[in-house]
Order: sequence, then structure tokens, then C-alpha cells
Amino acid sequence: MVSAAGGGTNGRAAGPHHDAAAYRRDPLAFLEAEFDANDDVWHSSASGRFCVAGPEAAREVMGNRRGLFVETSDFFHTRDGVFGPRAAQIEIGRAARALVRSRLDAHRDRLPLLVEERLAPSSDWPDAGNLLVREHLRDVLLCPEAPAELHEAVDAVITRAVLSGARLRHSALSRLVFRRRAMRVLIREVQARRSAGPRDGEPRDLLDVTIAGAGPVADPGQLAEVYLSFLFATVGSIGFALGWAVLLVGTHPGTESDEPDWIVREAMRLRPVAWLFARKPNRVQELAGVTVGPRDEVDVCSYLVHRHPRHWARPDEFTPRRWARSVPDPAYLPFGFGPHTCAGATVTMTLLVDLIRIITRDWRLSVTAGGDRPRPGPALAPPRFTAELHARVDSPGRR
Repeated sequence: MVSAAGGGTNGRAAGPHHDAAAYRRDPLAFLEAEFDANDDVWHSSASGRFCVAGPEAAREVMGNRRGLFVETSDFFHTRDGVFGPRAAQIEIGRAARALVRSRLDAHRDRLPLLVEERLAPSSDWPDAGNLLVREHLRDVLLCPEAPAELHEAVDAVITRAVLSGARLRHSALSRLVFRRRAMRVLIREVQARRSAGPRDGEPRDLLDVTIAGAGPVADPGQLAEVYLSFLFATVGSIGFALGWAVLLVGTHPGTESDEPDWIVREAMRLRPVAWLFARKPNRVQELAGVTVGPRDEVDVCSYLVHRHPRHWARPDEFTPRRWARSVPDPAYLPFGFGPHTCAGATVTMTLLVDLIRIITRDWRLSVTAGGDRPRPGPALAPPRFTAELHARVDSPGRR
């Protein structure tokens, strides 16, 4: 049993894991090195936090049915805390899901041409995936009639803050100045849309969704931050998930003939974009035999849950065909779990499966990669790689 007060490490030796700078550069590498399948929960000497890798413990923390953890949200975080109330979170999520689904249904037949225009004959990833998703959902992210200044600000946010490694290309001061400028533009638009009064009919874009679902008294700055979360979740997270699927199928010959749904599910198992979920205990409790309390921080690592050898055969291998049969659902958390499971999970899966189906059906894919190490941050980004698409002339999807 490990006690937070004692600062135990479940028997693991101290040493390089105490290198805080190295941990910040690649936290995933340290957690992988610490992971022992015999311990579902341990006190990480790398992070100073408790790490959860056991599926049952992970679901207990994230489901929070007994109310033993501070209720939080993985999406509605702002600089002032968690945006709420919960009813507003639910309404915004419902309306956003409906808006994106209607776009996907209405424009699914455009995807083959978009893939051809954006990815063939060669494309540089993971940016190519982010920008393809941005293009397909452009009108959902921001309606065409929005001010040109706002369109420019949103495009700049994607370039400077969403694309993989973008934050490393700008100084902290530059990022701060840019954020303030982008927030001013967004807040002005929130205020202008509120002044125009409630809209008749369906929302035009995700900013309309945010404003309508939040109610008339919500702080405009918080609404701007919620909208930016949508931007990161769509262009960033969906784009990275697509990048992982393309990289993995492109570097594992023979898997391109597997069902697109299997490919996407397996890519999200092996490389979950949402790879770490932070939670705070609100009382002393036992978690898989480990004592945690209010002074502790707990991280559920879905990356390790998805590779737990007691629950997965050949856990480190990319094997899409495992999804042809039943799988251990408790050990699969690509969208989180519990009341704060990603509201866009279904529409995300729909878009990813549609895109992988087009790529593997209509094209011969070849990938050149310098490595396969993830780039951990708030999202698990793929490494840089190049993908080449060569048309299959006999494909039923070709024009």
C-alpha cells in the first residue's frame, strides 16, 4: 500500500525519473518506463503524481459514481476554472454534435475530392490531417459571413497553436501577445452576436452553438475560450487521430485491406490522442490498493490502459483484426469515460472511418517516417512523416 504522505514509489528506485526537465520534454517516456503490469496505480517518481493504468481503476476515477473525486470536465476548462453549469455543458455538447453530424451527412460525397486535392500525390503530416479536417469543417467552425478579421484570427490560432509543434516555434511572450489579440477579436464577435439577439433556425457555426447554449449572462471571455476548445478538439484532436491511423496503416503492410472501422479503432487504442486525464481526490480513499487523498493529484493514462497486458493480447502491436471479435471494453477509453466522455465521439469516429475508407479503397498508400515516437502534450501528436497516394484505377470510389 502506498501513502501520499509517505511519498512512496511502489518499490521503484529513484534516479533519472527525478529529472523534471526531461520529464517535461517527454512525460510519456517516463510513465512507460515506470509502468509495471502488476501495479494498476502507483506514485510516479517522474511526475510526483499518482498514475492510473488499470482499466477498472481508470473507470472508477473517471466515472466517479461514488463522488470521491472533484467533479470536473476535460473540455470546458477556462483560465477561470471550469465553465458551467453542467446543464449548459450538456446543451452545448448536444447542439455541437448535431451541427457537425448534419455537416458530415450533407457533404460526405465531397470527401473523395477533398482527399485528392489535399493529400495526393504527396502530403506532409501531421499538419496535412489537421488542415484537411479544418477544410472539411470550415463552415462549421466559423460561418462564411463572419467578419474577415475573425476568419483571419481563427486561421492564425490554428497555425500558431493547434498544429503539431506550433507552440515551440514562438516565444512565450509572442504567444501571450497573440492570445490576447485573438481573444479580443473573439470577444467582440460574441458581444456582437448577443446584441443582434437570438437567431431563428439552426446555429450557423460552433460559436453560435456556444453562445446559445451558455445563456445570456455567461462571461464573453469564457465563451471565447470554450469556442477555442472546439477549435482544438476538431482541427487538433481529430486531425491527429487521422494522422495516427494513416501512419500506422502505411507502415504495416497488409493492414490496408482491413475494415476501416478496425483500423481507426486500433489506431486509437495504440495511440490515443487524449492520453492523460487529470483528477483530484476530494477525500482519503483506497484506489486499487493505493491510498490517495485531497493533497494528491491523480492521472488516468489511457495510453497505458490501452496497452495493459492483462487485458490485451500483443498490446504493443498494431493489429486491426483484433476488432473483428469482441474486445475488453473496460480497457478501451479513447474518448474518456463517465459523465464527461467526449460529446463528439460518435461524429469523430464517423469522419475518421469515412476518410480511412477513401484512402485505403481509392489509393495505394506509402509512408516515409523518421520514427514513430509520439509527441506528447495536451494531445498525443504523431511524429512528422510524408504520405504518398497513388490512384487505384479500378477503385469503385474513383471518378
